[in-house]
Amino acid sequence: MRPLIRPFLLLLAAFHALAAVAAEPKQILLLAGGASHGRGEHEYRAGALLLARCLNTVTGVQAIVISNGWPADVTVFDHAAAVLLYADGGDGHPAIRPERMRILDQLAARGVGIGAAHYGVEVPVGDPGFAMLRWTGGYFEKFWSVNPTWKATFQQFPEHPITRGVKPFSIDDEWYYHLRFVPEMKGITPILAIVPPAETLNRPDGPHSGNPWVRSEVAKGVPQTLMWAYERPGGGRGFGFTGGHYHRNWSEDSFRKLVLNALLWSAGMEVPAVGIESTVTASELTAGQDAK
Repeated sequence: MRPLIRPFLLLLAAFHALAAVAAEPKQILLLAGGASHGRGEHEYRAGALLLARCLNTVTGVQAIVISNGWPADVTVFDHAAAVLLYADGGDGHPAIRPERMRILDQLAARGVGIGAAHYGVEVPVGDPGFAMLRWTGGYFEKFWSVNPTWKATFQQFPEHPITRGVKPFSIDDEWYYHLRFVPEMKGITPILAIVPPAETLNRPDGPHSGNPWVRSEVAKGVPQTLMWAYERPGGGRGFGFTGGHYHRNWSEDSFRKLVLNALLWSAGMEVPAVGIESTVTASELTAGQDAK
């Protein structure tokens, strides 16, 4: 072989190897919890399947749904660019076992995006709460946060990749608010923030229904954050979305687009100028729902 040919072939091989790596899709894992609540509520698997179908129309994305809250084989995380926790929370949250928190800490350390939706934003105070602050910047804390069902109207949005293509909308959902965030909201961008109506605090005080601090804030007209984006100080992104109780709401284009954009953004990808465009038919909305 001529002296100049061998280096050229090596360079060509290296180029092809780099091109192959660049062509590998970004994996977004959607961890969907098991059956919960009544028909059409907390349809984690059906919601995750719907979101995955929409994401998989985006060039360079491979969305994978993991059922029952946590993968049996954790090597599925090896190539993840982003992870969504969409499952029951509290003491039954799938991510709060110590060995699982360690895995997610390792993912966050390498820049993997971590998001949580609806009940998935609630974890117990203590190590799980601190973990959620590290991953997503905020969480639902019992006896501090509240979970009323109400129709929220969103007219304005901040300039952020997650809000691209999002139009004003109103939707009835179990919107959580008065959440626990990192100190001084550092790194947090409120995506959905409004002043809730006073009737959202009509229930007696309790672990999920009210407390003096939230009543004081609402009375003063302090906007409450219902969805947020988080840029971690060590790199990587997270987000929280408190809607998603009623499965029917995924048919609302802007409601759906916010979460699709957030997943793409948390994976470190560029969100299109008009956001992720998608459609959902009536049959697609009912597909994959749990037997209840």
